[in-house]
Amino acid sequence: MFFSRSAPSTRILMVCLGNICRSPMAQTVATHLASQGLAGTTVQVDSAGTHAVGGGAPMDPRARTVLTQRGYPAGKGRARQVTDKDFGKFDMIMAMDQSTMTELRQICPGEHTHKLRLLMEFAPATGTLEIPDPYYGSLQGFERVLDLCEAGVRGLLDYIRTIPR
Repeated sequence: MFFSRSAPSTRILMVCLGNICRSPMAQTVATHLASQGLAGTTVQVDSAGTHAVGGGAPMDPRARTVLTQRGYPAGKGRARQVTDKDFGKFDMIMAMDQSTMTELRQICPGEHTHKLRLLMEFAPATGTLEIPDPYYGSLQGFERVLDLCEAGVRGLLDYIRTIPR
């Protein structure tokens, strides 16, 4: 989603395992927060999974619940798998955990490996580099994931603001 057509653009891909919990939550947070104050640039955010489940499964209902409870407009996106084209299309590819990062490194063409980062690298105060997979847990696990997504995305957007245009 684009927020302005006249400013420089940064394209971000959020990636987790199945693309039904963490990465769509991070996408939703990034899209929403960027639309509220990233003057001077636009941000396009998408999400994908290294093993997207169910051939286009919708966002996990628990993820949708915690997002809407905090006032985020949870979109109607469907899970999709990372493609070869994504590595060329996106400027930054954010992995949700080390396992996802390892898989991305295995499939990423060498000229694009510099784009791969852990989202939580941008939120060092949290004390973690990983956003845990909440799928087999409770609603509280999804709330924790949302806390981490918010911290990581805020740090990422702060970083994007420093990129010379």
